[in-house]
Amino acid sequence: MISRTALYVGGLLGPFGAGVTSAMLPELARTFDVSENTAASSLTAYLLPFALVMVVSGTLGERWGRNRTIRGAYVLYLVAALLSVFAPWFWLFQVGRGFQGVANAFITPLLLTKLADVTPKPRLGRTLGTYGAVQSIGQTSSPLVGGLAAEGVWGLAPGLGLGFAPPGDTASWRWAFIGIAVVACVLASSPLPADGAKAAAPARLRDAWQPTVVWTGAVIFLAWACLAGLPFLVAFRVDDLFALGPGVRGLVLTAFGVAGFLSARPVGAAADRFGPRAAICGGLLLGAIAIGAIGVFASLPVVVAAWALGGVCGQLILVGINASVLAGAENGRSGAISVVTALRFLGMAASPGAFTGLYHREPALGFLVPAGLLALTIPLAALSRARTREVVAPGPCEANR
Repeated sequence: MISRTALYVGGLLGPFGAGVTSAMLPELARTFDVSENTAASSLTAYLLPFALVMVVSGTLGERWGRNRTIRGAYVLYLVAALLSVFAPWFWLFQVGRGFQGVANAFITPLLLTKLADVTPKPRLGRTLGTYGAVQSIGQTSSPLVGGLAAEGVWGLAPGLGLGFAPPGDTASWRWAFIGIAVVACVLASSPLPADGAKAAAPARLRDAWQPTVVWTGAVIFLAWACLAGLPFLVAFRVDDLFALGPGVRGLVLTAFGVAGFLSARPVGAAADRFGPRAAICGGLLLGAIAIGAIGVFASLPVVVAAWALGGVCGQLILVGINASVLAGAENGRSGAISVVTALRFLGMAASPGAFTGLYHREPALGFLVPAGLLALTIPLAALSRARTREVVAPGPCEANR
């Protein structure tokens, strides 16, 4: 039970590290004397290496041994977080962010595969829902912790002294990365379920690139670019409309993760009952409505409620996609989920570049365009699921139809 819990907790580290800079971009800009647009690239600096390495990490992890690879990745995450803490220049801070992303590229697909190994297929959706709930905790807490650190609540004094720093100290955001390093250290020493028997033939990179995997990955690429990749844009929106401070911006952004956390288990149960396709298409449709509302309505309660609905939609899409991949044949599952997750976060990494300029030209279009793309992805998702049934063994719900 303890080792299985470690799999869930490990799922927190990735989204926390990815989103921790979302609410501290102005403070990062002042610390390193760069523009806010340049500071926003700290999101891409994590997500792009993460997504690129993820293309091969699942297969390589199978070759090297899942537990050995996971523990090594936790150690790398720890070292990279400390590099971000002590970096005196922005380029070195970005190097630390990049290595955090590389480390998490090996953690995420192997944790998912190990969970699928120890879970009966009829309960796979519920298990993935629980994993998604833990990831939502990471996604929820990261902007809040980052924003509070940036405000000096747990600040570092200038020069990295360990005393309390006054509110507004631009070095105080570094405490958030000290917290990341501590979590990575604890996880590296935590027990994990034993690896199963090795496959007769070594895993091959090309085995993961089946047409159905690429098609499913295209769906999650678009969904994550236009939904889960938008917290930076929501932060800009609430700052422009309501002039909120970094701590309050971070609190607003937690609505996505809180809603995702609360809905994760019910979403997983629904995916088990109705099938992954219904979960994916429902999430895309409701997500389009939620993102569009943020761009249209200049009301803080509406923005918060719509962003919270987006968190539920993200869980629907994610559980549906992961269940589609992990319910198939055991051989090559790590590689397949690795490729799909890579495309998911490539979409998230592309989001700032795709929508920041559009938002600055016309704020409403910055949200209406991704909303329209979400709606247009629904037919692609339906076709993706149909192709999956032709190639991959059906999941428990599909088999009972």
